[in-house]
Amino acid sequence: MKKVGVIMGSKSDLPVMQDAIDILKGFDIEVEVDIVSAHRTPEKLFDYGKHAHTRGFAVIIAGAGGAAHLPGMIASLSPLPVIGVPVKSSNSIDGWDSVLSILQMPGGVPVATVALNGAKNAGILAAQIIGASDNCVLDKVLIYKEGLKQKVNESAKGLK
Repeated sequence: MKKVGVIMGSKSDLPVMQDAIDILKGFDIEVEVDIVSAHRTPEKLFDYGKHAHTRGFAVIIAGAGGAAHLPGMIASLSPLPVIGVPVKSSNSIDGWDSVLSILQMPGGVPVATVALNGAKNAGILAAQIIGASDNCVLDKVLIYKEGLKQKVNESAKGLK
């Protein structure tokens, strides 16, 4: 089975990115977590981006706050799908700088972008991407979605 790389610009992003890690582990998808700073470790970023597809990854989830260059830079280097998670950080302008930095990519360098601090959805999207070619993961995604439906139906029962 393919694995997902979950990277972030600094350890302070981990509380947000943990949601992606947890959801992927819940789907029994192998996750490799690392800190790759676009500004402080550019050599590591280049190596990671250029070689991730040779290391068994299917998808990369990249979380970053502030200027949030990490997802776009990884996407520029890797042939793999990249999901960007804008992180509301201490040096952020209410997170909008991160959202726009990840969302407004130039043509030819796509980054799928989730909501501010939306790492859980990034994990689900990564599982769905893998599930498109792996029936075992697809079955787990279907079960997960059925569970969401059941929770809503149970909540609605209490309203009547």
